[in-house]
Amino acid sequence: MTAAQGVLLRPITMGLLLQSLFLLLLLLGSCLPPAAAFPKGCYPSEEEGLKTFRCSNAQLTEVPRDIPNDTNKLYLDFNQIPFLPRDAFRDLPLLLELDLSHNAIARIETGAFQGLAEHLHSLDLSSNRLVSVSKDAFSNLKAKVNLSNNPWLCDCRLQELIRAVELAADSSGGIVCDSSTQEEHVGKAFLQVIANTDFCNVYKKTTDIAMLVTMFGWFAMVISYLVYYVRQNQEDARRHLEYLKSLPSKQRRSEESSTISTVV
Repeated sequence: MTAAQGVLLRPITMGLLLQSLFLLLLLLGSCLPPAAAFPKGCYPSEEEGLKTFRCSNAQLTEVPRDIPNDTNKLYLDFNQIPFLPRDAFRDLPLLLELDLSHNAIARIETGAFQGLAEHLHSLDLSSNRLVSVSKDAFSNLKAKVNLSNNPWLCDCRLQELIRAVELAADSSGGIVCDSSTQEEHVGKAFLQVIANTDFCNVYKKTTDIAMLVTMFGWFAMVISYLVYYVRQNQEDARRHLEYLKSLPSKQRRSEESSTISTVV
């Protein structure tokens, strides 16, 4: 090969190398998850051999989508999430820990934790805005739950919830009555209150009394109507008899027989 031919081949070779490098970069890029799939402030990592997804203090207003479905630990703390919809974590079958503390969660739909019962062992809902939650929202969940530092309404519904879940260690003292069906319990730890008060039994007694009062009211109305009806008929019969007395004797006797048969 002459020197002139070598000079001509050199640009061609460089072009082929650059083209191959470009194709390789495209191939690698298609295999990696796009960074834009995760909300700003969220990122995957690995901690103690567990796949972790962190969205702490990311200004989220809802549970993010496209969380890797092999995530073991999910941190959504210090955001502004207001409620948890049904199936919010349905695509995370391997989740072990879920931190939702320090949000604005005021409502949890039944089925929000559906699909997590088998593996989840830690659920943190502390420092939110929970006032009342149905026990059905935690159905079949075996995780230890932190419910402290929420503005709870202490009533039968909360009592049923506490009995349905396993509370995280050292978290029970943080479940305090912000309001209550009985005013003297406000500001007290709920577990301390239910040691001496059965909210559900009190509710049942109140309901039974209300039903008895309602039934007595209806019964009194029926009796009053019957008494009124009988008295009204007696008054009409008395007026009719007085009218008959003022009639001539023959006509009066025929009218009296008709009136007596009617009254009987």
